[in-house]
Formats: sequence, structure tokens, C-alpha cells
Amino acid sequence: MAKFKNHILVCAGTGCRASEGEEIVQELKTAVSQNQLENEVQVVRTGCFGFCEKGPIVKMIPDNTFYTQVKTADAKEIVEEHIIKGRQVQRLLYENPEDATRISDSKHMNFYKKQIRIALRNCGFINPENINEYVARDGYTALGKVITEMTPEDCIDIIKQSGLRGRGGGGFPTGLKWEITNKVESAEKYVVCNADEGDPGAFMDRSILEGDPHSVLEAMAICGYCIEASVGLIYIRAEYPLAIQRLKIAIEQARDLGVIGDNIFGTEFSFDVEIRYGAGAFVCGEETSLIQSMEGLRGEPTVKPPFPSVKGYMGKPTNVNNVETFANVPVIINKGAAWFASIGTEKSKGTKVFALAGKINNVGLIEVPMGTTLREVIFDIGGGIKDGRKFKSVQTGGPSGGCLTEKHLDVPIDYDNLLESGSMMGSGGMIVMDEDDCMVSVAKFYLDFTVEESCGKCAPCRIGNKRLYEILDKITKGKAQFEDLDNLRNLANVIKDTSLCGLGQTSPNPVLSTMDNFPEEYLAHVHQGKCPAKQCKALKEYVINAETCVGCTLCSRVCPVNAITGDKKQPHLINAQLCIKCGACFAKCKFGAISIQ
Repeated sequence: MAKFKNHILVCAGTGCRASEGEEIVQELKTAVSQNQLENEVQVVRTGCFGFCEKGPIVKMIPDNTFYTQVKTADAKEIVEEHIIKGRQVQRLLYENPEDATRISDSKHMNFYKKQIRIALRNCGFINPENINEYVARDGYTALGKVITEMTPEDCIDIIKQSGLRGRGGGGFPTGLKWEITNKVESAEKYVVCNADEGDPGAFMDRSILEGDPHSVLEAMAICGYCIEASVGLIYIRAEYPLAIQRLKIAIEQARDLGVIGDNIFGTEFSFDVEIRYGAGAFVCGEETSLIQSMEGLRGEPTVKPPFPSVKGYMGKPTNVNNVETFANVPVIINKGAAWFASIGTEKSKGTKVFALAGKINNVGLIEVPMGTTLREVIFDIGGGIKDGRKFKSVQTGGPSGGCLTEKHLDVPIDYDNLLESGSMMGSGGMIVMDEDDCMVSVAKFYLDFTVEESCGKCAPCRIGNKRLYEILDKITKGKAQFEDLDNLRNLANVIKDTSLCGLGQTSPNPVLSTMDNFPEEYLAHVHQGKCPAKQCKALKEYVINAETCVGCTLCSRVCPVNAITGDKKQPHLINAQLCIKCGACFAKCKFGAISIQ
């Protein structure tokens, strides 16, 4: 890369590729060629920059100009104005919503100011399909240091001292897990990377694999050295084609360079990596289900103990960590345990990657120090709630987590605080909701997901969650009685206490957290037959205001069941008995005469 005077970095993650990111790359290359700049300008596909709300992203190096919402038609102008004439394309610069000023460098944007990128350190900076660019940013130096200068025990001690905990949701100390596997005597052991990311709205692991696959390969090799394993397996869902493609390229390049394979760095240590595909079963995110699936069996959890560290893949000791956990390992080795432990809180060290989604202005992928508050994430980094609406809740931890409220906004984000608040860290999904969201419907949505994804092995999860969903369905249809609320809570607690694996044990969390934080909404549905958020279809009632209705007849013409009557230029009426509550009239009325009661 050194021979080029300028580099144009283009986000080539899944999100931006879906918005013509690849076409932008081709147009930029064409513009570079047409201006005979091939020896001076390089167009580089990178991983996710994180600011998905403003994608596709194009970043100019060396001046760090950050262009947002770029289109294919902008490519020629970027080359001719920025590269040739040295002038920034002002209309493509990020506009600060506070004062409408244009910001050219991402480090001055509120979205990035409070972030510390460790797991995401290379995403958006390197071409993930070029191992030399990874090496140029200290890639594989940690592996070389470990296998040539340290014993497995020395390396494990560094990981333990760093305080790194599993980022897949459980939060188990990573170094301790490695140590347990290390101490088990076996001629054959395995390292497994859990890339089966199934939470709705989550894309943390996918983005790391798409933007920096070598960081995971390097960490797996380090883990293999520490536990005396020679084989690494990456279990990834087949729905991640781009991540799979870049993993395959990375593995081949790493083999060619000799950083995985036989006799790495001229030592006796050999370690190779294989990819195994999942079919998208959420339960296979649980490590024993994942192992069963890799063995060609039905993806179901097994009773623990024995834990995988003792008896895992093919009955051999197996260390399982997720993508984000592994991505932290090389930088911990290079910068030291004390450096990593200085970031975060007393019991939760380092940073956490979150997929920020929902009713928020800055949807994207963020990485913040443990201890950052929800308020900072949602309002400073996330830019607040869309359309000036009022914040209502945030769901952390995906289907296994809980819905937190305004009273939790100043809670520092770490494993323990979120558990105490009735939610959990999970793998890092964070979905923000506003005043228009019905919390009973939200709980029902997650229960519907869990029911579909349950493997069915244990009765509490297979049957209990189905009964939970049925009660929630009754509530959202206005058919529930007061005793149904007691039954809902009791059943949720029984499922938590008796389910076999983490899926069932945490599935009632959305129900219990919404019942605790929004009891008035449950009571309104049951006692008043009303949905305060006006989202539950069965509880909606469409009413025409006679004072504002002009009798244009548009509503009656779009009604599929002829429930609306009235003469032209006269106020119309809706027959509640005939109305199927499809909302067509509400959507079409140009005068705001139709309201939802």
C-alpha cells in the first residue's frame, strides 16, 4: 500500500453491499482509471465502519475525510473533486444534527467519540481479503510471541489477569475456561469458534468476520497452543455468505504464509482451522447444542457436567469461545493484561460490541467500554429517538434479555448490573423502543421467536413457552382474566428454574421484565381491554371524527369489507362490528379525521 498516495476505503460489509457498496467500488475504480491515477490511488474494500445509518461509507486516506450516504453517481465527483482538485465534496460530509454543520473527520462525530474499538480495531481500516494489511497492523505478532516466548501457562495467566470474559452471553472468564481445558489430559483437543449469531437484530460477530477474519484465526491458534489442541473449528451459520467467503480466503492466506498449518514459526506447534456450517438454529448458539450439530446430530443441549472443556466435540476436551471473545485476544497479548484491565469496570473488563437498532437515529455497530451507561449509548452515540419521539424501553440481550426503562438509563453497562436490572448482556443486541411500542406485544414477539427456536428436548421449554405465548396472545386480544397474569408470572418462573439449557432458562426474561417495568400496560389490556400504545390489532377501534371528516369517500372506497358508510361531503361512520381493523382507512385519510381509540 505504501506506493499509493491516496486510498479510498469503501465499506464492503453486508449492510453497505446491500446499498450498492460493490457498485460504488467499481465506479470509483472506473473513475480512477479514466483519470489515469491507477499508480497513485487505490480503492480498497473494507469491513464495516459501524455507522450503518449513514452508509454506504467512503473514507479518504490520508486526510481521513468521511463521506456518508454515498451513491454510485457520486464516485466520479469524489475522484475529480477530492483526489484531483483537493476539495472535499461538502454535500457528502456528515451533517451534525445539533447545528447543521458539516463534519469531515469521524473522530469528531458524536457517534464515535465515546467508542473504544478493540474487537473492531481493524474493521473499516484494512482489506479483510489481504493478509498483508492485517500483518501491517501487528497481525500474527501475538501468535509469534506466544509460541516462541511463552509457555501455555504463561499465556493463560495473561488472559486471566486481563479479566476478559466470554462475549457470547454467559460472561464466563475466558482465561479460566482455557485453564480448565489445558489441565484435562487428552491426546486430542479442539478449539471451537462459535459464530452462530442468532439474536434478532444482532450482527456483531458477522461484522468482525467480514471485516477482520484474521484476528479470529490468530486468537484460535493462540488458544490451540494454550490448551494443546491442533485443530480449530469455526461453526458459522450458512446465512452469512460474505463472512464465510472471507473466512475461506483468510484461512488459505494464513496457510500460505505459514501462520496456521504445520510447524508454525518454525516451532513444533501445528494448528489448522476448518469451517463447519449451521442451518440457523438459535439453540445451536448454546455450546453443547453447537457441538451436537457439528457432530452431525440434532442440535440439542446436553446435561452439564460434563462441560465441553472436559468432554466436548467427539468426546474430547473442547474450548468454545465466540467471535468477539477471540477478537480481543491478540491485542491483549500485544498490549498486556494491565492495559486491557484498565478499561471497563471492576468485574467487567474491556469493551463490548453492540448492534444498536430499533427506534434510534444512529443505527449501527458500536464498541464501548464496559461501564458506559445506557443513556450515553442511546442518546450520545445513538443520537436519541427517531422523529423526536419519547424513549420507552431498550431490549438488551436479545430473546434472552429483558426490557429496561427510563429508570435504568444511568445504569453502567456490565454483566452484573444488567442482570440486577432484570436483563442481561447477551451477545450484544440492543433494540430501542419508543412510546408507540406495546410492551406486551414485544414480550409476545420474543416468545414467538423462542417457541419456534426451541429444540423441544425438555418439557419446560417445549411446552411451557408455548403456554406462555398463548397467555400473552389472550392478553393482546383482550380475552384474558386477572388470574392469567398470576399464571403468566408463575409459569415464567417455573420455566426459568427447570429448563435444561440457557435458551429455556432465559426465555421468560422478556415477559418478567415487561411485567415488572410496565405493569400498567398489562392491566390495561386485561381490565380495560385497551392497548395504551394502540398496537394490538384486536384492541384497536377506528373512529371517524365528524368535525374533521369532509366526506371525500376515500376511506369507504379502500375499506375491503364495506364497514364505512356515508354520503359525499357528509361525515362518515365506521361500523365496529364489520371493521376488521386492517388500518387501510387510517392510512389513506388525508384530513386526519380517523383516529385509533
